[in-house]
Amino acid sequence: MVTAFNQAAWRKANLACKIAIDNSEKDQLLQGRDSLRQRKTTKESLAESASNITESLMSISRMMSQQVQQSEETVQTLANSSRTILEANEEFKSMSGTIQLGRKLITKYNRRELTDKLLIFLALALFLATVLYILKKRLFPFL
Repeated sequence: MVTAFNQAAWRKANLACKIAIDNSEKDQLLQGRDSLRQRKTTKESLAESASNITESLMSISRMMSQQVQQSEETVQTLANSSRTILEANEEFKSMSGTIQLGRKLITKYNRRELTDKLLIFLALALFLATVLYILKKRLFPFL
């Protein structure tokens, strides 16, 4: 019973919509002149909106081109910076080798300086002992 009622309501609503559509079509046919004017203005507005869209697309294309150029410049700058950093790294490696060699040489010269001071001190002590021995023998031969 509910389905029959729903079907009847559906048929009535469908019939009412068909009648409304038919009446609307009749009105449009009777107002053909206004419809032509509306179509003409619609075509003009469509052409204007199409040209606006085209201009917008061209503007977007230009902006994208500028962004691509900026990206290329950024990539080039990054590549140059990377190259400079690699060169600095290589120079640092060679300098660190030179610095370590210098450190070894300074350590070696410090040891030699210490040995030289010790040898000079021993030579001076031997010289003074020899001078004292000679003076003792000459001045005090009986001792």
